[in-house]
Amino acid sequence: MKTLLFALAAMLLIASGARALTPGDAPPAIDMPDQTGEKVELAALKGKVVLVDFWASWCRPCKQEMPVLEALHVKYAAQGLVIVGVNIDSSPKKMNKFLKNTPVSFRIVHDRKLVVANRYEPETMPTSYFIGRDGTVQYIHEGFQKGDARALEERVKALLAETHGTD
Repeated sequence: MKTLLFALAAMLLIASGARALTPGDAPPAIDMPDQTGEKVELAALKGKVVLVDFWASWCRPCKQEMPVLEALHVKYAAQGLVIVGVNIDSSPKKMNKFLKNTPVSFRIVHDRKLVVANRYEPETMPTSYFIGRDGTVQYIHEGFQKGDARALEERVKALLAETHGTD
């Protein structure tokens, strides 16, 4: 019986590890409307650099990260950067209160049922998935500290400079 339980536990660990999103993977679909009602479709964004950021109103590092993401959006959108914030709050009121105090001009989707979050499986808040022009995940950044702003910008600049995989 112990052997059977051990084997089952090992299979679950392997299956769980196999599902984790890693660089080189195709990103899972978002397919949810943003705050303007327009559906976010990653396939339509191929050829651009996409940063998908999971955040919540209760997350202190998210509060620090949002102005950094907004600055990146303002600075690099014209060069092909698209930022999609995926909010996981259970209530749209919490999300909207946060955004009233920390306004952003990039796209936000409200994932209250965690449909998108369950596809990506971020391990911490915030977590950013950098998707290259070729449509694959290139980098995953977990958490946020003040010193991370420069690293995020360097990653964005490097991905924007890449031209392969856009045909």
